Formats: sequence, C-alpha cells, structure tokens
Amino acid sequence: MRKTARDVEFEDAEEEFKPLTAEEAQRLREKSPSVSPWWVIAGQLMAGLLVALAAWGLTGRQNLGWSAGYGALSVVVPAAVFARGLTGRLSSLSPSTAMLGFFVWEMVKMALTLAMLLAAPRLITALSWPAMLVGLAVAMQAYWVALVFAPKRKKRENE
Repeated sequence: MRKTARDVEFEDAEEEFKPLTAEEAQRLREKSPSVSPWWVIAGQLMAGLLVALAAWGLTGRQNLGWSAGYGALSVVVPAAVFARGLTGRLSSLSPSTAMLGFFVWEMVKMALTLAMLLAAPRLITALSWPAMLVGLAVAMQAYWVALVFAPKRKKRENE
C-alpha cells in the first residue's frame, strides 16, 4: 500500500502526541485562563453604546444614534441568549449534549439576529441602515477588545 503525504503527516503527529500530566495541565490553564462569555457580552454592549453615542453626538441626528444602538443590540441580545443557553445545566450533562446544545443555541442566536434585523424598520423611526450596520459590525468585533481587557483570575492560596 502506498503512503501519501497526509498519512505520513498523521503518523508523525501520533508519534509526537504526549498527554499532559495534571501539573502541566494546571500550568496551561493558569497561563491562558478562560474568559466568561458575560464579560465579552458586556464589552460588546459597551462598544455598541459608545458607537451609538458617537453617531448621535457627531451628527446631531438622534435617529443615527438609535440606528447604531439597535444594530449593536442585534448582536448583544442574541449573544446573551446564546451564552445563557450554553451555560445552562443541560449543556454540561455530557459531551454529546454539549455539542447538540451548542448547535441548537447557535441556530437560535442566528434566527433571533435575523428577526431583529427584519424588525428594525418597524421599530426605529427613520432607520439609517448604514448606521445600524456600523453598530452591528462594531459590536461583533468588540469581543477582541473584551478579551484583551478581561480580568485575570487570581491564584488560589491553597495551590
């Protein structure tokens, strides 16, 4: 049987794989701690608020501020629903339940985002689509800032 480059690469990866010891895994977790999804959502909310205030303040047009703010809310509200669904009790029962829950809540998040965007013209007077899309884009990218400024976990005294 002829070996391909992929087969050789896979064999090399198997030979290099070494499970971590408990101490190595603990050091890895301390070096790069997980960030709460609620921290990221708070960062998205703050970024959305700032862009809405900037749109309103720089132009003097209230509808631009409301449009940008609604665009940000179209990201924040579905993300909060998604985070709540993923941090629920059912999602931690087993790996397969967690995976199924992730896909279900991701679909709920996408459907809610779409519903909010479709409802925007009825909810916002004199909706500005460009301002709304700017608010949406800023809130979607704000997680990078939230990750940079995330609070670091403190080491426990007994470790």
